[in-house]
Amino acid sequence: MSGTGFSLPIQVVEGGGLTAWLAEDHSVPVVSITWSWPGGAALDPRGQEGAARLAANLMTEGAGELDATAFADALQDEAIGLDFSADRDSFQGGFRALVPALPQAVRLARLAMTAPRFEPDAVARERARALAMVRRSLEGPQGRGARAFWAAGFPDHPAGRPTGGTEESLAALTVEQLRAALARHLRRAPGLLISASGAITADELAALLPALFGALPEGKVEDPPPLPEFRHFGTQVVPVASPQSAILFGQPGIPVNDPAWETAQLVLRILAGGGFTARLTHSIREERGLTYGIGAGLEVIFGQSVLAGSCATANARVGETLTVLRAEWKRMAESGPTAAEIEEAVAFLTGNQPLQFTDSRRTAAILLAMRRNGRPLDWLARRPERLAAITREQAAKVAARLLAPAGLSVTVAGQPEGL
Repeated sequence: MSGTGFSLPIQVVEGGGLTAWLAEDHSVPVVSITWSWPGGAALDPRGQEGAARLAANLMTEGAGELDATAFADALQDEAIGLDFSADRDSFQGGFRALVPALPQAVRLARLAMTAPRFEPDAVARERARALAMVRRSLEGPQGRGARAFWAAGFPDHPAGRPTGGTEESLAALTVEQLRAALARHLRRAPGLLISASGAITADELAALLPALFGALPEGKVEDPPPLPEFRHFGTQVVPVASPQSAILFGQPGIPVNDPAWETAQLVLRILAGGGFTARLTHSIREERGLTYGIGAGLEVIFGQSVLAGSCATANARVGETLTVLRAEWKRMAESGPTAAEIEEAVAFLTGNQPLQFTDSRRTAAILLAMRRNGRPLDWLARRPERLAAITREQAAKVAARLLAPAGLSVTVAGQPEGL
């Protein structure tokens, strides 16, 4: 990899009619495999919000001949990490295991996908946990603000609904509805994306794939409704009794396959990325002490993205914070980044890349994200040269296109002053 000395050879492995991407590495005797289906919470019927996530949580609460305790003991005895999850637009599974424990990891993952038990006590326990999480998220400004922000941005699309469900929907979900949520996803169909990393060869992975997924039914996963553009809604206030207000802001992003994707990431690194050199951090935190932290980035959903960010500040300083935020947003849109800022951001993004691959689980997750985003095999290898080729003129054009100050939508949850 140019300029970093880092490379990640990726192999395409086929077995049992399935395809996986593999980053083979035998330096540590650990294997991570992760997979996903499209859909996720977007396929939850109206009134059944949270079904996919609750069903995912129940998959490791007993399966086949193993009740919840026996299943947990089987995982613990072999130090296997197995989990399933659902987010806005996908349903995911994965495990991490030592090489000698791979057969057991495959057996338990297959059981979880093909024969989850949904025992009454496990359902009650996981339902109570989900309800507690929903209630806790709505106790403070951040959770209340986030729910209102996404609902306003996508009022007529599942992306605007709470992924984890509501108190009403979670309380009403039946076991039949939870099983149906799994049936909507767990298929051997096209759309099942698989990636692996660690101490496993291509031949070994090819043999493992049908053992892991071969018992799943055939059939295509239902397509979620197409994502509309994030709707501009101006500024909305969600009253919450709190000494601080949570501020969430955003506007439409760009598709993940847009040629300007990495230039947009570079611009946002300079404007709102991590570290104290970002313009928003410098102006809002360092110069004025208005917030402890602020950041924004492109949140990928349904192959598109939303440019979303957040911060928190004292109620009395909300108006000042938003004034500075909008001014910096406008300055970047009108003038773009400087050559020095671009050079520093390119150096950081290029030098930081190898640090994203410090363990097999993270590597497998990155490969899966590449597949979901339609990236080619050499995407990572060529990234440093693509970043180095970005000019100030290109960055300025993308900043002007991406950052429409008049199109910035803001949700403030708290008791704000100065609006």
